[in-house]
Amino acid sequence: MQRKRILITNDDGFEAEGLHALREALSDLGEVIVVAPTIEKSASGHSLTLTRPLRFVEIEENFYKLDDGTPTDCVFLALNKLFADNPPDLLVSGINRGGNMGEDITYSGTAAAAMEGVLQGIPSIAVSQVCRSHCEELPSLGYRLAKRTIRNLAKKVLEGGFPLPERKFLNVNVPPVDPEECSGIAVTHAGRRIYGNDAQVHINPRGLEYYWIGLPRLDWHPRPHPGGYLSDFEAIRENYVAVTPIQLDMTSYSEIEKLKKWI
Repeated sequence: MQRKRILITNDDGFEAEGLHALREALSDLGEVIVVAPTIEKSASGHSLTLTRPLRFVEIEENFYKLDDGTPTDCVFLALNKLFADNPPDLLVSGINRGGNMGEDITYSGTAAAAMEGVLQGIPSIAVSQVCRSHCEELPSLGYRLAKRTIRNLAKKVLEGGFPLPERKFLNVNVPPVDPEECSGIAVTHAGRRIYGNDAQVHINPRGLEYYWIGLPRLDWHPRPHPGGYLSDFEAIRENYVAVTPIQLDMTSYSEIEKLKKWI
């Protein structure tokens, strides 16, 4: 029986602890190939690099960094170069340092890598470790629950197939608790973030003004689902792992008739 092949990437860079935790978690499930950005590419979204050439740099066997590439670049070029004749059985992006819930999915390079995977017909999962504040708990908490979760989900996919149709991926957020404190797994819908507009202005030594874009607090609007499902935010609050099915078709079908009349 042919050994399963798993492509993993992230948006925190090739040296990120979460990436190495993910590699370790999946190492016995098949041949794991890593292609990750050279530097952190958080909030890069679903962006491709079109204005300069990119280069694979081999760190060790089955481990590459893509020189200044985005997570989407990593997936796109890995499928073109490393998997041209034999596509991977699964793509996993993560383990991200910090959550990717609600509308943050549209900013997320972690989620974007999974988007690119399903665009190319590869079953894909994005996995993120939610933090309480600035991820200060991670040195003691580690990625234990995230590793256990993603290994179990990946094993189910490799043994029984992917549960979603084409152009849909799983977005997984893991609460900042130890495995024994986890309430279980909840299938959720994407919540609705409350966004601020935090940007700090500074003056450099030459008197020029520059800005740092701040990070919003993890606040959200309560938004009950007709089916009674928790949002990803609510699930995390209650110490559940939140598993959200995400589709790439962003058409607002409920508005089509209204828009036709308006036009």
